[in-house]
Amino acid sequence: MKLIETLCLVLWALTVHSTANELKERALKLMAEAPLIDGHNDLPWQLRNKFNNQLEAVDLHMLNSTHTNIPKIKEGRLSAQFWAAYVACDTQYKDAVRQTLEQIDVIHRMCQKYPDVFTFATSSQDIEDIFAQNKTACLIGVEGGHSIDSSLATLRTMYQLGVRYLTLTHSCNTPWSDNWLVDTGSEPAVHNGLSDFGKQVIFEMNRIGMLVDLAHVSEKVMKQVLEISKAPVIFSHSSAYSICPHKRNVPDDVLLEVKKKNGIVMINFYNDYVTCQNTANISHVADHFDYIKKVGGSNIIGFGGDYDGVPRVPVGLEDVSKYPDLVAELLRRGWTDDDIKKALGMNLLRVFKEVERIRDTLKDLKPDDAPIPLKDVQNPCRTDYGYADKTNSACTHSLSPLVLVLILLNKLL
Repeated sequence: MKLIETLCLVLWALTVHSTANELKERALKLMAEAPLIDGHNDLPWQLRNKFNNQLEAVDLHMLNSTHTNIPKIKEGRLSAQFWAAYVACDTQYKDAVRQTLEQIDVIHRMCQKYPDVFTFATSSQDIEDIFAQNKTACLIGVEGGHSIDSSLATLRTMYQLGVRYLTLTHSCNTPWSDNWLVDTGSEPAVHNGLSDFGKQVIFEMNRIGMLVDLAHVSEKVMKQVLEISKAPVIFSHSSAYSICPHKRNVPDDVLLEVKKKNGIVMINFYNDYVTCQNTANISHVADHFDYIKKVGGSNIIGFGGDYDGVPRVPVGLEDVSKYPDLVAELLRRGWTDDDIKKALGMNLLRVFKEVERIRDTLKDLKPDDAPIPLKDVQNPCRTDYGYADKTNSACTHSLSPLVLVLILLNKLL
């Protein structure tokens, strides 16, 4: 009897192993037919933190202290990546624009350093062409509205430099938009969602063909943008709120609005957004894919791993080499080949093409050059050149640092 039981266990194990191999092979086949486009990776921030953006000090073929390197990219079949040009919220009102330009620069230089692996992309057609060349398309997303310093001219300039999405906020309010921490009660709502200038930002993004990214914004901003944007929107790295009730995730009613808008939610792998705990595994991530598919359909799903931007990732998704295992898990759960191809990249390409189409319909509109009201951006680090009404200006650019210190001490005393 024991021999029979042992044989049964061996046969079962062989069957499971054979099935797993078949699913992995099927996953790789699908990934050769449709590009895997990931919405958010913070490797550029790691390059700043670890090497101060000195690329000669690092070899991406050998780098092992990050979730992302070239061997992992190849093993993971990563066809296109939106690299995050992220700078911290404490740069707001200071040097956010300069630091963001430096992150845009390091992304360009990274792609140029490894031309056999990367090619820079600025359009949906570029992604498709680069996929056909069996390379990884490099795209740029700016993570946080503080990076444009409340300037539509800066927004347009970044677009000219290749930026193709802007995350409206990071984890801080801007002078024109509330961030997700407002919904936790840890930060006050300043604009009740978007200010009037915030709406100008959305319309200008529509006009120039920049994707609007709603990851990190408050729920009210999500709903306002979904209502007013002429083009579909993205969540570059967010998951399902009903599975993990974290305010960075997307609630059901918003998922339905994303569906109506023909947008996309690119699912985040960060443990805290997957299980609302420190630990998670690949199955938990697949639960988010299943849930969003159930609520909004397979047309609104994508991949937004958030690799190298988070301290914890699920078991089974330790780095960017593991994407095929997640695809195999979805296949095991009964996802069709068509569903998989949509989630891999066809959904994002559809959204991108529609954003480009809307841009083309608006080509006769002139750039919006109405500045944000001075009262909304007054601070000691900002000058007020060009504004007609300076009667309420709090700018102090004409005062020396010593005078400023003496004024502050006088007030304190």
